[in-house]
Amino acid sequence: MCDHGRLIVRVGVVSLALALAAAGCRSGKSISMGFSAGGAGNGGLDTAALRSDESSGVGGDKAGGPLFRFGLIADCQYHKEPGTGRKYSLSDRKLAECVNDFNSRDLAFVCHLGDFIDRDFESFDVVGPIFDRLQAKTYHVIGNHDYSVVDERKAEVPAVLGLDKTYYDFAVQGIRFVVLDGTDVSFHPYAEGTPEKQAAKRYYDDNNIQLPTWNGALGDAQLAWLKRALAGAQERGERVILFCHFPAFPENIHNLWNAEAVMNLIEPYDCVIAYINGHNHHGNYGRRAGIHYVTLKAMVDTETNSYAVVDVFDDRLEVAGFGRESRRVLPFR
Repeated sequence: MCDHGRLIVRVGVVSLALALAAAGCRSGKSISMGFSAGGAGNGGLDTAALRSDESSGVGGDKAGGPLFRFGLIADCQYHKEPGTGRKYSLSDRKLAECVNDFNSRDLAFVCHLGDFIDRDFESFDVVGPIFDRLQAKTYHVIGNHDYSVVDERKAEVPAVLGLDKTYYDFAVQGIRFVVLDGTDVSFHPYAEGTPEKQAAKRYYDDNNIQLPTWNGALGDAQLAWLKRALAGAQERGERVILFCHFPAFPENIHNLWNAEAVMNLIEPYDCVIAYINGHNHHGNYGRRAGIHYVTLKAMVDTETNSYAVVDVFDDRLEVAGFGRESRRVLPFR
């Protein structure tokens, strides 16, 4: 074949590939194009979350850059003792490295996804001032280890994290961020002998829960609030990203006690993009009913850091993982 003929064939193949990709995007179907991406972890692209109809990849959309970006940390879990697999006493240094990196970026906000400390109220005095050096607006999700303090100081934990309420929401450029409290019904926040702790025990026993006691659930009042928050977002034309300390999916021993009820509540709302959490230190990913369920790896584990920056585009989220965290592209449903 002459060079002119080869050029025509190549152009035709590229045109066909682009047409198929466009058709796949319009139809919502996944079409394999036959090219590969790097592995997950250490900055590699996570092909579990990247399909061919997401082939725009990391690095900007047709309009250029993202609408905005935000930072995420899971399970800093600082304590003065060194630890073995979990390097508790290194978390202040790793958090400082992360804060310096985040401060070099234009972030709309930074959110820590729970378990800011491992135990002892005095641990907040070490990592709190480091986190406060962030130039972006900051938010906390409350986790089970945050309440690993003496009973007399449990009620002070939300305030030391800057929380007036342990579940709440806020919006940035048409995205509604809904922060959930998975310790709402649990053994963690309440002193021995209190009605709340007794109610948590009844809930655990009456529902024959087989998951560990260090997980928790969203209570009825919070579920009703969540339903109102999602309905309001849908009515306003906002998209929704949920933050929680505890995962809901895939099935795992770390999940919320009432994960199924939470998923059944959120899945009918087309506005929900993703549910992002910590707690399972190994990280995880699954997709159900078009919603991305993303578990970030714990900062506290190993000597290598772990955190993420999320770019928000019109049609997807791009998660840039740093250290041990994975890199993902998450298309909107």
